[in-house]
Amino acid sequence: MSVSIRLRREGAKNRPYYKVVVADSRSPRDGKFIEVIGTYDPKKPGHNSSLNMERAEFWISKGAQPSDTVRSLIKKNKKIATGAEPSLQPEQETAQLIQAESPPSPPAVESSS
Repeated sequence: MSVSIRLRREGAKNRPYYKVVVADSRSPRDGKFIEVIGTYDPKKPGHNSSLNMERAEFWISKGAQPSDTVRSLIKKNKKIATGAEPSLQPEQETAQLIQAESPPSPPAVESSS
């Protein structure tokens, strides 16, 4: 049995939404599958996919062949997972930058009168 990792189309007309599935290569695109390992929304800007990387690597180690699109999604998700940790919210970053750039306030001097 030849196993492939590919996209299964869902969603309405002109509003596609895909699930990343592991399936027998002989089964139809939206037919029987073995396991769902992620999702992909091509209409969403920015990071538009989620994958269970452990399961994807497991199936690839067992000989599953990812489609070109799924191979691209795996590559992007690996890059995001190994990249920098998610940064702070923009407002928090700005506040920290302002606080770091401002000179320290002079110490308060108490007068003894």
